[in-house]
Amino acid sequence: MGKHVVRRLGAADLAAMHGLLSLFSEVFDDAESYDARRPDAGYLEALLGRDTFIALVAEENGQVIGGLAAYQLHKFEQARSEFYIYDLAVAESHRRRGIATALIRELQAIAAEAGGWVIFVQADTGEEDAAAIALYSRLGTREEVLHFDIPVVRRGEG
Repeated sequence: MGKHVVRRLGAADLAAMHGLLSLFSEVFDDAESYDARRPDAGYLEALLGRDTFIALVAEENGQVIGGLAAYQLHKFEQARSEFYIYDLAVAESHRRRGIATALIRELQAIAAEAGGWVIFVQADTGEEDAAAIALYSRLGTREEVLHFDIPVVRRGEG
C-alpha cells in the first residue's frame, strides 16, 4: 500500500473530478446520480472555481481513492460560515487507513481559514452506514434531526 495525498481540486482538475464522481458512483452504488448525466467541462470548471464549493480528493499513485464534496454556506444572522459535507467516500479497498479522517481534517483547515464556525454532515442510518456514523461521532457531536426533501416547483406549475 502506498501513501495517499489529500488535495483540493481547482478548475483545471477535471480528470480528478471525474475520478471523484466515479468513486461516488461505485461506493454509493448510484450510477444514475453520478454517471448518467455528468455535467460538461464548462460546468465543472466553473463549479470547481467557486470558493464556496470544496472538492477534496485522496490520491494514491495518481488514482482517486477517497473524496469529499462540501459547500460553504454564508450565514445571515452573524458574519460567519458553516460548511456542509455533501458526500464523502473512500474506496472499499482503502478503508480503515485514516483517509476519511484526513479528508475531514483538510476541510477543517479550509473552513478555519475561511472563517468557518462549524462543519455539519448528514448520515443515513442503515447497517451499512455504521462506520460513517462511528467516524462522525468521534469527530463531532451527534444531533437528532429530521431531514425533508421538498420538491422544486416552477412558477406556474402547481
